[in-house]
Amino acid sequence: MAIESLEQTDKVGYWLLRKGLIDINTLEKALQIKKNDRARRNLAQILVQDFKFDHDTIFEEVAAVYRFDIYTPEKYPLTETETEKIRELLNKSPEEVKNLCIEAKIVPIKFDPNQKDKIIIAAIDPTNRLTHQLPASLGFRKYEVIFIKKKDFDEVLNKILPPENIFLKMLEEVPEQLQVETTQEAGIDEAALEAEIQKSTLINLVEGALVEGVRRGASDIHFVPQSGMRTEIHFRIDGNLTLWYVQENTYPEAVLSVIKDRARGLDRFEREKAQDGFIQRNIDGHIIRFRVSILPMVGTELSSKFESCVIRILDDRKVITDIRKIGFDGPAYDAFMKAISKPQGMVILTGPTGSGKSTTLIAALYQVIDPTVNVLTVEDPVEYVIKGARQLKIGPKMDFEQALRAILRHDPDIVLVGEMRDKETAEIAIKLANTGHLTFSTLHTNDAPSAISRLFKMGVEPFLIAYAINIIVAQRLIRKLCEKCKRVAKNFDKEIALAAGMSEKDVKETTFYEAVGCPACSNTGYKGRMAIHEALYFSRDIRRLIVKSGTEIDEEAIRMQAKKEGMLTLRESGFLRVKAGLTTIEEVVASTTED
Repeated sequence: MAIESLEQTDKVGYWLLRKGLIDINTLEKALQIKKNDRARRNLAQILVQDFKFDHDTIFEEVAAVYRFDIYTPEKYPLTETETEKIRELLNKSPEEVKNLCIEAKIVPIKFDPNQKDKIIIAAIDPTNRLTHQLPASLGFRKYEVIFIKKKDFDEVLNKILPPENIFLKMLEEVPEQLQVETTQEAGIDEAALEAEIQKSTLINLVEGALVEGVRRGASDIHFVPQSGMRTEIHFRIDGNLTLWYVQENTYPEAVLSVIKDRARGLDRFEREKAQDGFIQRNIDGHIIRFRVSILPMVGTELSSKFESCVIRILDDRKVITDIRKIGFDGPAYDAFMKAISKPQGMVILTGPTGSGKSTTLIAALYQVIDPTVNVLTVEDPVEYVIKGARQLKIGPKMDFEQALRAILRHDPDIVLVGEMRDKETAEIAIKLANTGHLTFSTLHTNDAPSAISRLFKMGVEPFLIAYAINIIVAQRLIRKLCEKCKRVAKNFDKEIALAAGMSEKDVKETTFYEAVGCPACSNTGYKGRMAIHEALYFSRDIRRLIVKSGTEIDEEAIRMQAKKEGMLTLRESGFLRVKAGLTTIEEVVASTTED
C-alpha cells in the first residue's frame, strides 16, 4: 500500500498511521474489512469494534481529522437552567428519541447562544449516521456535532436524564402495609416475619435506598428503628444526616432482616451482638461496594429487639489519585510532597472518623507507586482497591497485628498501615519506618502535635518518634458554599471573625459570604466538602524538642516551633478558604478549635 495514496482514500487511516497509533498490517486488514463491510462502517468503527482499540483514543483523533470540537466541562458547562431546558425538550419528545440518545450515545448539550434555532449535539462517535437524526427529531434544522468521551457522556446524560430508581417506582406502585403480629411474652412471630420479608415491598425499599444513596452522593445510609413500627432511613450527605424516608406500619426487625439477607457475612437470627457484612451491586454501570455495620440497641418496646444499621458506600469513582486535588495549601503541600518523596520514614494522618484521612493517604500512595517498588497495605477493613498495591486480607486466621508482623518478611518498600491502634501496631509501624521503608498510617487525635503525645503515651520512645516520622498532618473536612446561591454577607459582624482568630488585616481584606439555600443544595446553602490541613513537618528543631522530652511531650513548644517554620493550624487553613470565598467563618469555627 502506498502511503501517499492512502491520504486521499482514507484520511483517518493515514492520520492514525502517521501518529503511530496503528501499524501498517493492522491498517491493511481494517481497510479490507471496510471494503467488504455490509454495514458500511468506517475505519474508526472497525478499529474499535473488531480490533478492540480504545474508543476514546481513536475517536479523539477522528475529531481532530474532521475538526469536530471536543467536549470539556469547562468549555461546555451544564448550567442548571440549560440542563432543565434540555431535559424538558427530551421529555416532550417521543420515547424513541430518548432511546436514541441512550443507545447511540448522542445527547443535546447546549443551545447555540448565537443562533436561536441551532442546537449543539455531543456524540461519542460523531461519524455515526444516527447523530444527524437527533436534531431533526427534536425540531432543529441547524445543528453542530461535537465529540465527547465515553466517561464524560455518562456523566452528562445522567445529569440531563437522571435514571429512574426502579425499586422506588415499584415501591410506589405497590403500597403494601406490612404488619407482623407480636405478643409481649413470645416476642416476634418468626413465621409471620418470614412471610413479610418475602414480599417485594421491603426488598424494593432496601435496594432503592442503596441506589438512591449512590446517586445522591451519600457517604452512609442509616436505618434507625423507632417505636410504633417505624424505621427511619437517613443519608449522610456532605457530613450531615438528612431524613430520606420513613417506613411506617412495619416492624424494624423485618427491615433489618431484609438487609441481613441481602448482605454477606450477616446472620438474620442474631439480634444481640454486633455484626459486620458486605454488599456489592452494579449501579448505573459501576460496581459499588457497601460495608454493613449492625449494632443491637435499646428500644422502648420490650417485645422488640431493635438493631441500628449503618451502610457505608464505597464508590471507587470517588477515589482521588491526584494529590493536588486534595486541597493542600502552599506550605502544607510542599511539606507533604517533601515527606512522601523520602525513601523511608513515616507519614501520619490524624483526625476524627470521616475526616478524609484514607482518601488523602490513598492519593499519597498513588504518587509513589510504580512497578519498581513493592507496596503492601494492612487495613481492616479494606475500603478501596489500590492499583499497584498488594492489599492484605484480614480474617479469622490472620489478624491485624499478625499481618503487620508478616509484612516485615515480605520484602516491602512502601507500607500502608490502616491505623495504629495500640502500642504493638505502633511499634511495628515505627520499626518499618526506621528500617528503610516509607510507611503511611493514621491516628485518631485532634491536631498534629497531640499525635506525638499519643504515641508517647502508647509507650513509644521519644527518640524513635523523632527519627521515624517525616510529617504528621491533621485533617478536617468543611462544607463548601453552594456556588449557585451563595451571596456576599450584608452587615457582617467583623467582631465574629476577630474573635475566631482572624487578624485585623485579613478581616479588612476579606469579602465574607453567607449560606442562603436553593434546590441545588437542598436548601442548606452548602454543596460538597473540602479538606483543611495542619502539616507538622519534622525539622531538626522539632526532632530535637521531641528527643529532649522527659516524662511528658511539650506539645505547646512543638506547636510554637512549627508555626515559626511556617505551619498553618487547622483554623488558619480554614481562614484561607474563607478569604477565597469558598466557605463561611461559621463553618470554619464549627469544625476547628482555637489554637
